[in-house]
Amino acid sequence: MSRNQAIDHAAEHFDSGRFLERLNRSVGHPTESQNPERLGELYRYLESFIKPYVEGMGFTVTIHDNPVAGRGPLMIATRMENSALPTVLSYGHGDVVRGYDAQWREGLAPWQVVVEGDRWYGRGTADNKGQHLINLAALEQVIKVRDGTLGFNVKLLLEMGEEDGSPGLSQFCAEHPQELAADVFIASDGPRLSAARPTLFLGSRGVFNFELSVTCREGAHHSGNWGGLLANPGIILANALASLVDQKGQVKVAALKPKAIPAAVKAALADIEVGSGPGDPAIDPNWGEPGLSGSEKVFGWNTLDVLTFKTGNPEAPVHAIPGRAWALCHIRFTVDSDYQTFIPAIRAHLDAHGFDQVQVQGTKMDVMHATRLDPNSPWVRWASDSLARTTAKQPALLPNLGGSLPNDVFAEVLGLPTVWIPHSYPACSQHAPNEHLLAPVVRESLQIMAGIFWDLGEDGPRLVKECA
Repeated sequence: MSRNQAIDHAAEHFDSGRFLERLNRSVGHPTESQNPERLGELYRYLESFIKPYVEGMGFTVTIHDNPVAGRGPLMIATRMENSALPTVLSYGHGDVVRGYDAQWREGLAPWQVVVEGDRWYGRGTADNKGQHLINLAALEQVIKVRDGTLGFNVKLLLEMGEEDGSPGLSQFCAEHPQELAADVFIASDGPRLSAARPTLFLGSRGVFNFELSVTCREGAHHSGNWGGLLANPGIILANALASLVDQKGQVKVAALKPKAIPAAVKAALADIEVGSGPGDPAIDPNWGEPGLSGSEKVFGWNTLDVLTFKTGNPEAPVHAIPGRAWALCHIRFTVDSDYQTFIPAIRAHLDAHGFDQVQVQGTKMDVMHATRLDPNSPWVRWASDSLARTTAKQPALLPNLGGSLPNDVFAEVLGLPTVWIPHSYPACSQHAPNEHLLAPVVRESLQIMAGIFWDLGEDGPRLVKECA
């Protein structure tokens, strides 16, 4: 009974084809949470696929209706060995984005795994079925090697609506604090920094959407008769946007940016290189906040982007001065900023620059909060050491993901230190046709998680006391 045996069992689980077979059955469930007609399939994934799997590992399972009517269910699975032992909460989502069946390359299909070399194609392979199944399979191997024990307790929260904005997740966790109480949160989603480098991230940037609009009058008017006399809302709005963010992508409103990048974050990002993988777009080196490295721009700073801009009739333009212009924008922000100050700051800036006719408002889209566990946390050092010990590689440590996920539910609502260990890679085509996992990453990830769960059984009590 040893750590190496657990890691070897995890590798053998991959080599035997058993993991691929289970992943194929998982992908075969068309769990499109954005499609209301798939609600029954969301329940079936939990009831007929996940529940019997985890019950076989000694979990007790409860499947709950979503607090938001008509949305996907949530599952809590619990495996308690001893209340005196540390408890880990893990998470995954069994729902996927729409399959877009007709858009997949010839020979591929969203609802079955197709293997081509090192690539395993199928909807949900990367996001998130493959990732939570890696964690469950690794847990299964450690239980076998430890003769039916782990040395810690496990709680698993699986939701079926993450791709639809995680409706009801925060409310559900707030209503079930005891069932979800734990000492640490360890889960997997998102990509590694690169396929070759194991990665940890400790939270995520938030995302705040807002609209800008200018309405000068009802309807459009002939530009030959009225051009030069009537204010053009498209021009006004374009200039207003240019006052918020310049032609090189630098945010011009101080209140929309963090004051500085914390020293611990800078240190963690010092050896992080962004955009070096095959298939990555070429980086524009002079774009964004000057004086920052690429990794600091993505993981340590705020960005403001225009997502769409409309004025006139883009589909069938005519020679007329439009009456209205509208833009949807968003800010990706770190935990060092308060999103509740963004609208007042934008309003004050526009007024100070003579754009009082530009209206600004938030949107109905939910805000995703920014979160970040302190990189100096004992849990972070422990997890990083575990990954390095298993892989003989120095893992990338990202203080937070550049994108957004509902980590605030676990960090703020449940009050847990959060450690994410992703098993995908940046070019996996998640959310797009031809989504896939890389087989070598899957194999290594199974070994990584077997090492993590073995080490948790050894080091968990010490870490809980150290973090108390």
